[in-house]
Amino acid sequence: MVAWDRDPRKNVMKLNNTYFFMRHGQTIYQKEKRGINYKSEENLSLPLTDEGMQMAKESAEKLKSENINIIFSSPYLRTKQTAEITAKILDIENINYDERLVDIDLGEFMGRPSEESKKFYFGSTKSFDNRPKGGESWNDVLTRVKSFLTELEEKYKDKNILIVSHADPIWLMTGYLKGIEKPEELVEANKEGCLHPRLAQVIKA
Repeated sequence: MVAWDRDPRKNVMKLNNTYFFMRHGQTIYQKEKRGINYKSEENLSLPLTDEGMQMAKESAEKLKSENINIIFSSPYLRTKQTAEITAKILDIENINYDERLVDIDLGEFMGRPSEESKKFYFGSTKSFDNRPKGGESWNDVLTRVKSFLTELEEKYKDKNILIVSHADPIWLMTGYLKGIEKPEELVEANKEGCLHPRLAQVIKA
C-alpha cells in the first residue's frame, strides 16, 4: 500500500498558493444509482438534485474558516451550480470558469455502463495512455489540469484558491500537487479512494 501522507511539496513545483478542491454535488445519475456514464447530450447541462444542492451548502459552510480568496470552476452546469452556492455562502462575488477543469471525455463510453469504461481505463498497465474513441486518456486530462495549475502559480501568490471540478480531474490535480508522479501510484490512489473525491467533498492540497 502506498503511503499517502508524504510531503505534499515533494518533487513538484514550490507552491505559491493553497488549493482546495471540491467535487460537484449529487445529480440524478447518482441519486438513482444508474450505473451508467453521463450521456453526451446531458453531460454539459445536467443539474444538481435538491440533495446535491444541500451537499454543496454543507461543504461550503465548512469552508468559511479557510479564507477562500478566489473560486475557479468547470463550466458544466453541475459544477457551476455547486460553485454558485459556495460563492454565495463564502461571500465571493466572482467565479472564474475554465474549460480545462471539465470532466474527462469518455468518448464512445458516454451513456454506457460505467463498468465498461472502468475496465477500459483500469485494465492495463498502460491505462494512463488508454484513449477511447472520441475521448480522452488520463494523460490528456493530466496535461490540461497541470497547465491550469501552472498558470495559477504564475499569476497568483499567497491566495487560498477553491477549484470546483469533477472526480477524475480532482484526483489527478491533488495527486500531482502531492508529489505522486508514477502512473501506477496515481491509479492505486484512485482504487483506494484516497484522492478520488466523494460528491461535494473538499480536499485540501
